[in-house]
Amino acid sequence: MKNYTIVIKLGTSSLVDEVTREPRIANMSLIVETIVNLKRQGHRIVLVSSGAIAFGMKRMGLQKKPGKLAAVQALAAIGQSRLMGLFEDLFRQLDVHTAQILITRNDIIDFTQYKNATNTLNELLEMGVVPIVNENDTLSVAEIKFGDNDTLSAITAGMMHADYLFLMTDVECLYTDNPRTNPDAKPILIVDKIDELAVKTDTETGAGSQVGTGGMTTKLIAAELATNVGVTTIITLSSKPQSILSVVANIQASEEANLTTSEKEELLLKDIAQNKVPLHTRFLGLPTHTQIKSDRRFWLLHGLKTKGSLIIDQGCFEALTRKNRAGLLPAGVIEVEGNFHESECVSIKVVPTKNSDISEAVQVGHCRVNYSSVEINLIKGLKSKDIEPTLGFADSEYIAHRDNLAFPPVRPASTDNLASLN
Repeated sequence: MKNYTIVIKLGTSSLVDEVTREPRIANMSLIVETIVNLKRQGHRIVLVSSGAIAFGMKRMGLQKKPGKLAAVQALAAIGQSRLMGLFEDLFRQLDVHTAQILITRNDIIDFTQYKNATNTLNELLEMGVVPIVNENDTLSVAEIKFGDNDTLSAITAGMMHADYLFLMTDVECLYTDNPRTNPDAKPILIVDKIDELAVKTDTETGAGSQVGTGGMTTKLIAAELATNVGVTTIITLSSKPQSILSVVANIQASEEANLTTSEKEELLLKDIAQNKVPLHTRFLGLPTHTQIKSDRRFWLLHGLKTKGSLIIDQGCFEALTRKNRAGLLPAGVIEVEGNFHESECVSIKVVPTKNSDISEAVQVGHCRVNYSSVEINLIKGLKSKDIEPTLGFADSEYIAHRDNLAFPPVRPASTDNLASLN
């Protein structure tokens, strides 16, 4: 059977009781046993775990998260060591070693650092160690945060070229509506075109955990990010982590039988009906020919935080996305939004024509710029030969070189967007 690289993301609610704020040690033990069983089957496992702040709150006897940033960061410092200590103790009982990886966007702001982080994770897996990744809440602020560990887990999966990402949550799967309030809500099992998915999420229903920062909305964002690089993403119940084993077994059986997508759906429905596999939602990774393959392109799109925007028209966008594309020239820029410096990452937005209302611009990609926002404002719309006379210098003929441009993949049309259990 084929062995996989699997990233498992655990939210705070998987590790800490919402009412008592005490560690859910029984559930953590099941998680550890599941990971060890997967390792013994030959799979490479990375764990992305939340919970540091909640563990710190319990340690300090606090019922409510402080509003002061320094206090929250202090709680993260207190709780992270206790969280890792508990994981280390549980894994040690089964003779498995762990390693702690704390990260912020600042740690991968340079592509060399990004590659170093990837190499470290791969080396730990080669050593048979389980890396436990968390955002460095002790140091992170809004400017350098990933935002939530769902996003961090998707970026980790992309960095690792993982096969599967499991997002463990407090419901079995994605539903068409909130199943707690709508008895007619139907479970969705397989999604192969996430951008056409029509469901009500926690943003609309108010659902979500009292101890975590994520929710179903963040999981959908993470699923789209991960599937862009071919990582099939699975949402399943965190209180039954052992279900990962049966999901992986179902995947292995369908791949070994070389089934088509529709045949995989049929097998999944059959196995769920026979209670061989628990309810879960599977977001299929993009086909090989459409997914992001370049580490640098993935890093530009998802590893860096954007500092502003450049607005271009449709003709310029088409020129930038051709197979033998050029870089972004000053003549292609219509407007500049925000303040940023040279070498920072900015969004690329498109309007239909140069005379279109820029408020209707749609974001289409990212780039690292060769000039600051002030300088680009001076040279936008000009020819490259006019850069030096205007600025007094010309570091490059391009606003952004083609190697520093990145656009997300275009998802192929699909006749079967999703399979639901009726």
